[in-house]
Amino acid sequence: MTTTLKGIIPALVTPFDGDGNIDEKRFRAHVQFILGKKVHGVCLGGSTGEGFTMETDELRQLTAATVEEVDGKVPVVAGIISNSTRDVVKKAKALAGLNVAALQVTPTFYVFDYGEQAMFDYFKRIWEEVGTPLVIYNVIPWNLLSTDLVLRLLEEIPGIIGIKQSQGNIRRAAELVIRAPKGKAILAAIDDLLYPCFMMGAQGTLAASPTAAPGPCVALWDAVQNNDHDLALKIHNRLVPFWNLMGHENLPALVKYCLEVQGDHVGLAPRHPMPPASEEQKKIIRPALEALLEFDPSR
Repeated sequence: MTTTLKGIIPALVTPFDGDGNIDEKRFRAHVQFILGKKVHGVCLGGSTGEGFTMETDELRQLTAATVEEVDGKVPVVAGIISNSTRDVVKKAKALAGLNVAALQVTPTFYVFDYGEQAMFDYFKRIWEEVGTPLVIYNVIPWNLLSTDLVLRLLEEIPGIIGIKQSQGNIRRAAELVIRAPKGKAILAAIDDLLYPCFMMGAQGTLAASPTAAPGPCVALWDAVQNNDHDLALKIHNRLVPFWNLMGHENLPALVKYCLEVQGDHVGLAPRHPMPPASEEQKKIIRPALEALLEFDPSR
């Protein structure tokens, strides 16, 4: 496979209007805002983008808009979050003809854990039926893919080009960096520990923190690449307390609030029933965000 994913890849949010429909105009402006921070790729339809609420035609709409706005500048990853192989394949085939570098696919996320062989067969069949490069999104707590299973997937399915390692502690990401086959991307999604992940060899990150604060995260990546660890540690010391304030229960809404603070007018409303950022959340998040944004070179 020739697709390469590395560096800072923000998980785009999805703006909605008052009726809960996609606001494409604001979404396109959001893509341009993120590109202006000199990121290395973008991902739509992930958890931060509320992809778990997306219908097939909406995923196609967002993907087409993203590809058009990006215009080949960076790779575009399209997220698919579903509970059946059939639906993943249906959504993936709906993106045919669009310039998508890879699909980010979760294991099934309903309450059942089908076992390791079923998850291997799931990703294998998706690759065989679709033929688009895949990034495993290892995020489902009760269906967490073990390190050994991930390594088997990376080794035996040529279309799997990497993994977004989200759930689990930093030890799991470290083990994957050490043991993964050459050429496979380990993208760390441990949002408050990006600095140590980059230091130990992760090829980049595909996560929500680079969406909430894209400028500082790009600056962190660049600092590590330039061996400027004094700067990297300063950014890390601001990122950790900021991210510790971001509540998991309505994270997409909080990321939208952070973007609004920076002038990226994506709106504050997530899709119902997720609640928007509360006044109390805004009150505690904003000072930590402003402190982190001191390391945004574009401000």
